[in-house]
Amino acid sequence: MLLAIDVGNTNTKFAVHDGQSWRGQWRASTDSSRTADEYAPWLTQIMGLSNLGFDQISACIISTVVPQALFNLRNLSRRYVGAEPLVIGEPGVELGIDVRIDKPSEAGADRLVNAVGAYIDYGGPAIVIDSGTATTFDIVAADGAFEGGVILPGINLSLQALHDAAARLPRVEIRDPGRVIGKDTVSAMQSGIYWGSIEMIEGLCRRIRQEYGRPMKTIATGGVASIFEGAFPSIDHFDQDLTSRGLLEIFRRNGGKL
Repeated sequence: MLLAIDVGNTNTKFAVHDGQSWRGQWRASTDSSRTADEYAPWLTQIMGLSNLGFDQISACIISTVVPQALFNLRNLSRRYVGAEPLVIGEPGVELGIDVRIDKPSEAGADRLVNAVGAYIDYGGPAIVIDSGTATTFDIVAADGAFEGGVILPGINLSLQALHDAAARLPRVEIRDPGRVIGKDTVSAMQSGIYWGSIEMIEGLCRRIRQEYGRPMKTIATGGVASIFEGAFPSIDHFDQDLTSRGLLEIFRRNGGKL
């Protein structure tokens, strides 16, 4: 089986694939100081709920936007999986796609993995929207190439900034308040973040399509995306497995077998 690890700025996702299907997927808060020996008991316990164990895993692939986390996760793979992990972005790890931007080395590992995952299931051209610490819009060409995109602060980051910068604004739950015009501070903030995010995403998708000049599918993924499912006319698919599927495909493209 394959252990696929996707390290984001806020959360780290662990997923296990048996060659036919995903057997389990779990999230933990990203902590670059957490050692391999601290990860192992947590993973042992949570995988056990799905009747899985390290003795069934033979390979590991890692994508990270937090370089400091890589050392401990590499050790996790070496000690507990018994395999040297494939790491996205390292020499010799082939993605199988062109990166058509001015500085290819600046493309985040997560964005490239998402492009691979989106193209496998949905083809291109496509817009991939990933809602996490940052919200990213990534362009996948008709041949699967990564062609750039848009980066802006994520929804939780925007809410945190409001709370930190304005003494009287509380932390609030992200949800549809039921109306646009808030009647108190909490509902006004919820309206702003919920409907403001929807209008921002709809507007950027419209502008991207106009600039690209061709019909494009739109796929949404990421930890916050499910909150907005059904609220976006312009989004064709909500897919929480997109990054994991991209990691699986890259593993296979590099000769991995399960």
